[in-house]
Amino acid sequence: MAEKHQGRQTAALAHPPSVLSFANIGGRQEGRGPLSECFDQLSDDAYFGEKTWEKGEAAMQKAVVARALSRARLTPAEVDYILAGDLLNQCIGSSFALREFGIPFYGLYGACSTMGESLSLASLLIDGGFAQVCAAVTSSHFCTAERQYRMPVPYGSQRPPTAQWTATASGCVMVGRKGPGPYITHVTCGRIVDKGIKDANNMGAAMAPAACDTLCAFFRDTQTSPGEYDLILTGDLGALGHEIVTDLLKREGFDPGAQFSDCGLLLFDRQAQDMHAGASGCGCAAAVLTGYVLPGMRQGKWKKVLFAPTGALLSPTSSFQGESIPGICHALCLQSSV
Repeated sequence: MAEKHQGRQTAALAHPPSVLSFANIGGRQEGRGPLSECFDQLSDDAYFGEKTWEKGEAAMQKAVVARALSRARLTPAEVDYILAGDLLNQCIGSSFALREFGIPFYGLYGACSTMGESLSLASLLIDGGFAQVCAAVTSSHFCTAERQYRMPVPYGSQRPPTAQWTATASGCVMVGRKGPGPYITHVTCGRIVDKGIKDANNMGAAMAPAACDTLCAFFRDTQTSPGEYDLILTGDLGALGHEIVTDLLKREGFDPGAQFSDCGLLLFDRQAQDMHAGASGCGCAAAVLTGYVLPGMRQGKWKKVLFAPTGALLSPTSSFQGESIPGICHALCLQSSV
């Protein structure tokens, strides 16, 4: 198995798994943003027909998995594993959403990097011969995240300019051993990086060093440069985090170029929607991947994409105790053909 490793952190997949299908769902603010047409379904109801926001998030995730299964013409019995997570304590958004499918389940927590983590592990399972089909899914909800991490939504606390808006969105990718692509050719597992940032309203600054660390590891392990990729996409660093990681990468000798962007900058119109530094949340990177990147690759817009979602590994308890915010970033290389 050692021959699949490139460098310290990257695995080169011998049999690159294929994307079979993908789906996403968004909320009211997502429907008002520049990527509104990239969603399969948009809802003005923050409860998604349920009685609580948390149940609404679970309903959103359940619906997106059902849609992805239908598009791949698969039944739950044909999926070997489902890998999922969210921002809620004990990942109840995922466990409550997926309990009726009867699919073997791995619950994950990578904060806003969860789409990268779930898709990476799904790809490794398939390339390793342990599965034929896997589902990677995640979600976030503005109201559930605000209630858990910051202030009650009705409180109406003022947000600083560095704050980001948690996306109400969910995305699912079905991955298989054979299929039409795009294909996942490389996976880079990120390291925990903590530079001492303690401000929960400035998560872009907390996550940017982790994004730089993982991207540099990927380029060094694969012996490639940013210019070889049609699109390099982090998430969700927002405006400040994107600026920081751009500077950090240049200091390391990697100029990310004009093809470098961030999911947190794409999902919303920051000025028109008053989103301050941009979008965040597990659902942001998942929605941008499934609604913007993967369709674009199938349409021939990009042939080679580096997708590197980021996460802030904090909790209410750690914040109350004055701890700093560790960051994580996982990267995947997607190619339209292999």
